[in-house]
Amino acid sequence: MNSPVEAADYKVKLEIFEGPLDLLLYLIKKDEIDIQNISIQRIADQYLTYIETFKILNIDLASEFIVMAANLMYIKSRTLLPKSERPPEEDIEEDDPRWELIRQLIEYKKFKDAAGELAIRASEQQDYYVSHPSEAPPSTAPESPPLAEISIFDLIRAFQSVLKRFEEAHDLGDIIDDRFTVSDKIEFLLHELKAGERMGFLSLFASATTKGEVIVTFLAVLELMKMNQFTVSQDHLLGDIEIERRQVI
Repeated sequence: MNSPVEAADYKVKLEIFEGPLDLLLYLIKKDEIDIQNISIQRIADQYLTYIETFKILNIDLASEFIVMAANLMYIKSRTLLPKSERPPEEDIEEDDPRWELIRQLIEYKKFKDAAGELAIRASEQQDYYVSHPSEAPPSTAPESPPLAEISIFDLIRAFQSVLKRFEEAHDLGDIIDDRFTVSDKIEFLLHELKAGERMGFLSLFASATTKGEVIVTFLAVLELMKMNQFTVSQDHLLGDIEIERRQVI
């Protein structure tokens, strides 16, 4: 019998290439607002919620995330002050304390968009081959519609939703026994999802009875993704996430 293990005992180290500006752009895109019209109060609160979720999952955070959190709280505090009480800032002509952050986001988005365009062109170049008369003509079968891009922030958003629903449906004060470890859940998920099979993200948590079990199940999914066992996809932006176990080659 496995001894109870807290989620904090399991340190998650993900190769997260996204940084704090990526998270802010994700939150802006999720809310479908223009960068120049962002609400610092709203985006700061959402950002801090993500930071807290990373802490719950014991995911290593780069120092840049914490620095950005402090910066957001500073900007938020300035926006709440009357203009007459705002501290003087050298070399800043704008009255809007959000403007420096907005400039950073606009420039970073330009960089990301350009990098994405170059990556697409490089991928397209790989599909060009020298034509040989003896070769059969390429297939004209219609391609499947591309899936929406998914990131670690999409997964965290989905996990937040699961955790919130679970807490609303359960009296957590009466639940103290967390019997499952991440290793237990990895074994369980590999048993439940055969090679080539797909399952909705929410379905992974259907049998969970404790908050700890919800957490270790999500950690197990992350670990299986790192092990190249699971892939995640969604049919449209912010849509339902599906988990697929890779085919055995």
